[in-house]
Amino acid sequence: MLNIPDESFRDSIATINEEGKRNFIFPKKPSGKYYDKRKLLSYFLLAFLLSAPFIKINGNQLLLFNVLERKFSIFGFPFWPQDFYIFVLSMIIGVVGLTLFTVAFGRIFCGWFCPQTIFMEMVFRRIEYWIDGDRGAQMRLAKQEWNAEKIRKRLTKWTVFFIISFLIANVFLAYLIGSDKLLEYIEEGPRENISTLIALLIFTGVFYFVFAWFREQVCIIACPYGRMQGVLLDNKSINVAYDHVRGEGEKGRAKWDKREDRAASGKGDCIDCKQCIVVCPTGIDIRNGTQLECINCTACIDECDTIMDKVGLPKGLIRYASEDEIVKKEKFKLTTRMKGYIAVLTILIGILIGLLFLRNDVEANVFRLPGQLYEQKGNVISNVFTFKIVNKTVKDFENISFKLEKPEGIIRLVGNKHIVVKKEDLYQGTLFIEIPTSKVKKDKMKVKIGVYNDGKLIETTTTTFLGPRSFN
Repeated sequence: MLNIPDESFRDSIATINEEGKRNFIFPKKPSGKYYDKRKLLSYFLLAFLLSAPFIKINGNQLLLFNVLERKFSIFGFPFWPQDFYIFVLSMIIGVVGLTLFTVAFGRIFCGWFCPQTIFMEMVFRRIEYWIDGDRGAQMRLAKQEWNAEKIRKRLTKWTVFFIISFLIANVFLAYLIGSDKLLEYIEEGPRENISTLIALLIFTGVFYFVFAWFREQVCIIACPYGRMQGVLLDNKSINVAYDHVRGEGEKGRAKWDKREDRAASGKGDCIDCKQCIVVCPTGIDIRNGTQLECINCTACIDECDTIMDKVGLPKGLIRYASEDEIVKKEKFKLTTRMKGYIAVLTILIGILIGLLFLRNDVEANVFRLPGQLYEQKGNVISNVFTFKIVNKTVKDFENISFKLEKPEGIIRLVGNKHIVVKKEDLYQGTLFIEIPTSKVKKDKMKVKIGVYNDGKLIETTTTTFLGPRSFN
């Protein structure tokens, strides 16, 4: 008779019960070497995440994503809408890099680096353990009637969750509008910034909803990265995996009996204690194989190693391994697909580095005024233009001037003749370009304009100059 494996577990997820209602997961508090390493990494990443908007490099915020004013700063380098191509290339590099990482190492990013996981498991979940207790205490409290103890614990937890969500919302806002502006709003008070306060409360509500109720469903339902696993993983990808060859043996898993010789009996090393399920934050059974819900948090590895140590069996029944390593005993090696991703990633990074070196601190654009033709003034031909100067640096340019580099001619500014472009600011104006008729050889010709600050060339740009269609 053909033995068809039972895959009914794939028909539903642990966070939804048979009636289609929310089923809360109460994971056991994890412990072990991997959890200790995750804590250290998480605290470092939390410190970075919370402090990044308030760190300045050369006057620029370390990380800023001001979509409203279209100002961006990445590791202290300011980026403007004119640098959007660099930003897009950076995003492509991130996607390719994440794809390569996933092909090689599965969903390790989710368990170790993802802000959602770090805040959920290392902040909110630990507070929950502190207030409500471990798995058993939490389950009893959930079923308990609303007496004084339950009301006190619930109000305490909800209040602490709301305060932390409010702090996270403030940091998130600092990434969007800038830390200086956020601190300015705080000093002015909420009455002067009602719209900002409303936005802040909306962010707070979203974070509170995610971490107090939606929780691990973000990873299972909302996050697109989890869906990528099914496309990117193969038998050579390293994942948190159950060694089914060793765990099932010839006769399958069985409860532990210290009186029997387990190796001689043909039983697998898995003693079916189900502690790997109990400790899982998404409620899956890792023994069913790679699953969408697994975030590679390693909680099951630590728990299984603890159990194996207690019963005197070798550790590593659940470990980081590929399917080929478990079945064929093949060690990890770069596949052709991984080498292809590495080659593409190397090329893209090289292009990005080149673009960053070629990127100017000042960008000037000169455009013909729409609907305007040339004007002949005696022996010169004049065109009117608008210009835009973007200062991407953290210093002011206080004496900007223009010079027609090619061909011969002069540039006359309209209005203010003394141009000052403030740091990280934009200046717009109008100018005339006048070229002797003898130098105008075509009805449309390219002219080269130099932009100077205190007599030093800082940028060059080109534009189109219109002249007569016939010449003497």
